[in-house]
Amino acid sequence: MFDFDRAIDRHGTSSVTWDGAAERFGVPGLLPFTVSDMDFASPPAVLEALHARIDHGVFGYTDWRLGAFREAVRDWYARRHGTAVDPEAMVFAPSVLSQLSQLLRMWTEPGDGVVVHTPTYDGFRKVVTGLGRELRGVPLDDPEALERELARPDSRMLLLCSPHNPTGRVWRAEELKEFARLAERHGAAVVSDEIHADLTRADHAHTPWTAVAEPGRGRRWALVTSGTKAFNFPALSGSYGFLGDPDERVTFLGRMENGEGLGSPAVLSLTAHVAAYRHGEPWLDALRGYVAGTMGMVAERLAAGLPELDWTPPQAGYLAWIDLRPLGIDETALQEELITKEKVAIMPGGVYGTPGFVRLNLGCPRAKAERGVDALIRAATRLRH
Repeated sequence: MFDFDRAIDRHGTSSVTWDGAAERFGVPGLLPFTVSDMDFASPPAVLEALHARIDHGVFGYTDWRLGAFREAVRDWYARRHGTAVDPEAMVFAPSVLSQLSQLLRMWTEPGDGVVVHTPTYDGFRKVVTGLGRELRGVPLDDPEALERELARPDSRMLLLCSPHNPTGRVWRAEELKEFARLAERHGAAVVSDEIHADLTRADHAHTPWTAVAEPGRGRRWALVTSGTKAFNFPALSGSYGFLGDPDERVTFLGRMENGEGLGSPAVLSLTAHVAAYRHGEPWLDALRGYVAGTMGMVAERLAAGLPELDWTPPQAGYLAWIDLRPLGIDETALQEELITKEKVAIMPGGVYGTPGFVRLNLGCPRAKAERGVDALIRAATRLRH
């Protein structure tokens, strides 16, 4: 039903991935596997809804609380994640990172610590440090380090990526409950970024933060997310979230709508979200199957070409996080080899605070993915020898 093998030329569309690669890496004509968006067209149901809305011809001020948006989100969570969410607890903002920025200003002060897992999505680092807060990283599988950092008196927030970017780790419900317990014990707010949730692999289950955290006054937590990642329309903007404390929710909305002047959301974002959540499920399931097949191909080629890596596909998402440290390769030399000789752009692990890795975006037709992993194997083999 859906042709994910079809290559769509994205040059000349102001694409950060394609048109921005030359500026980022200093070399024209690169094949990019970098920014976390996909080369696939959005679902037909979304495109049809957008065309119909454009044909209407009037694009006046809108309110996300009117119409079908909140109900579509509520039904999606019930159907896909088996959990109830309260539409009245919802907030809206242009992006997940804009929500994070506002919550940091509400719940922390300059100089406060924000605890994250490492490797860390670079957007977190930019927002946290850009607002003068201190990013405090702990390894994914080190609960003692997590509690140690949260116990510091000026650690005011635990910032989760769930599922985790860039590793694709899906947190178990028991792990999330422990995070909630530790945050409450040490008086830290929690923000859970769940934009990758709907890309969880079929043999794993995502647990929304709303399913483990207690709502009520004094409960400083937020789930922030968007349909833009899974259904590939990030340039339409738009994100939503849930706040545990009803008073904090009122404060958040007031700051966004009055202090930030963001009272009217992009109408096409609302249209796309409703269409995706009501009619995009078959496309999403097909996409996840296609990406799983691509991940399997990458695993096979890495096992044949670089068996010492022992790489396995992630539990969620279309990003392959590959540990190259067993090869003893210098990260700078690898990037030079990839860019100058292979004409391929792959994100180095140092961007996420963990040198020695690469993050390979596989949200693309399989023929492109094959070119990327083969280039990586060739470059790494030359440097290893």
